[in-house]
Amino acid sequence: MRKHTGRAVAAYAIALVTVAPLLWLLLSAFRPESELYSAGWPGELTLSNVVYVLTEVPFLRYLANSAFVAITVTVIALFLHSMAAYALARLAFRGRGLAFASVVATLLISLPVILVPLFIVVRGLGMVDSYAGLIVPGLFNAFGIFLLRQFYLGVPRELEEAAHLDGCGHWRIYWHVILPLSRPMLAALAVLFFLANWNSFLWPLAVTQDESLRVVQVGIASLQGQYASKQHYVIAAAMLAAIPTVLVFLIGQRWLVASLKTTGLK
Repeated sequence: MRKHTGRAVAAYAIALVTVAPLLWLLLSAFRPESELYSAGWPGELTLSNVVYVLTEVPFLRYLANSAFVAITVTVIALFLHSMAAYALARLAFRGRGLAFASVVATLLISLPVILVPLFIVVRGLGMVDSYAGLIVPGLFNAFGIFLLRQFYLGVPRELEEAAHLDGCGHWRIYWHVILPLSRPMLAALAVLFFLANWNSFLWPLAVTQDESLRVVQVGIASLQGQYASKQHYVIAAAMLAAIPTVLVFLIGQRWLVASLKTTGLK
């Protein structure tokens, strides 16, 4: 009994330490400027910081841009990744192992390494300062293909063989058998993809100069330059940007944990 109590206390302590920065951010967003750096509870709470960011700064535009880019990339990427993973897991074709190894190898390459050549390609395609430039490069994610392939390797082949006996081709098997079974995994990847694209900073900073195309992270960085002496506005903007990420994680955490528990790595 004492052992379980000790574990519970340790778990709550770790959770408190993890959540404490978010709680401090939430509280600081409603502090008046004069009490921003005080350690105690503020003498009063104010909405002026949030109201200023939403009315005097085009922050709603930044939020809308990030939401549009993150949702679009997530939906298209999941569709394309699931098809690629199914082909790599189930279809027999020459060079399948090499293709999968090439996909996995891209996990070793970070964005800063390919930033310049990627920008040159995007500029050559005429996608600089456009939503296409923000969306198209983010569609490929080797981790999603890898994770879905490992999941599909664990799907019983008998289900596909039964569908094949009923006259289904690869496309119908993928659409009517594989995708319905993939919903928990796709939901978990949707959370990861949305969070990654919502928090994207380096590539949007490089590919867009138009203020109307700024995403939320670039917008916060611009606020830090414009309001260096008024950090309460920057903190309010950071709090607004964190709300969607927390909501998405809370909604999708069940599928995220389930996918990590049930997916076998073969």
